[in-house]
Amino acid sequence: MQITTRLALCITLTVLLATLTTTLQAAPPTLIIYSGRSERLVGPIITQFQKTSGIPVKVRWGKTAELAATLLEEGKNTPADLFWAQDPGGLGAVASLLSPLPDDILQQVDPRFRDRQQRWVGISGRARVIVYNRKRIPREELPRDLWGLTDPKWRGRIGWAPTNASFQTMVTAMRVLWGEEKTREWLQGMLANKPKIYPKNTPIVAAVGAGEIDVGLVNHYYLYRFLKEEGEDFPARNYFLPGGGPGSLVMVAGAGILASSEQQEAARQFLRFLLSPTAQRYFATQTFEYPLAQGIPAPHGLVPLPQLNSPRIDLADLADLKGTIRLLRDVGALP
Repeated sequence: MQITTRLALCITLTVLLATLTTTLQAAPPTLIIYSGRSERLVGPIITQFQKTSGIPVKVRWGKTAELAATLLEEGKNTPADLFWAQDPGGLGAVASLLSPLPDDILQQVDPRFRDRQQRWVGISGRARVIVYNRKRIPREELPRDLWGLTDPKWRGRIGWAPTNASFQTMVTAMRVLWGEEKTREWLQGMLANKPKIYPKNTPIVAAVGAGEIDVGLVNHYYLYRFLKEEGEDFPARNYFLPGGGPGSLVMVAGAGILASSEQQEAARQFLRFLLSPTAQRYFATQTFEYPLAQGIPAPHGLVPLPQLNSPRIDLADLADLKGTIRLLRDVGALP
């Protein structure tokens, strides 16, 4: 009787152990993402990926520059599997830590919006624009390019956000396209016009709408959030500079997979999802960004990407953020 009881107990434990082992083997490992994109913007699409794929995801949220610095400090010991950056500068800073992406991912995006070394791919785009108050200034009086804003007639009428990452990326593009001294000259011309300083893009658009300033330097999609909430009577509108140059820069939010990751296939699956019609339509209709996967139309009412007079620039050249911050401090645009 005692032997039978022991045998039954052993069989039960064996079955339980086998079941537990099978369960553990079947449970997919967690995909760890470092996201320089805000939870408010991209949290819903990450949740949708988890539901669709069954792959659990853990996200570390933060600013792109800070997360890039963390990745450089962690090196090959980072727990991150994938880095989703707000701008190409952050991706360029950690490019040596990223693994090459397969062609089926890269070929979904125009070569302008992906790394030439195949280490990261653009997911969505944001265009630099001038936002203006249509009730205070006729569109015909707006400048053709950024140099027009250095005219003394704009003194006290401009808003900018020199601490904002997108603004700093634009200045980095100036340094690439114009050179250091010409960029310094533009910054000094702007400072002579006493621009009002804001912490980020949203309050600039709000200030333009309220008539506190006439124009502001922002990304295109902030206006669409105001129009969605306040309706077409909101007086601010976007102006795409016809003269092109860095003031028409299309900035890319992109992602790359850490070479040290043990979840390479899960990370690739996540990138494929971000470039799928479902996710790309989400960026177009919910965050009002340009979808970068080919064949997905731009948001309604937005100038199509091919029609923008945006500069041709290797996005990898936008990685020198430190040089830009140094210049901004040198001219007095940053403390």
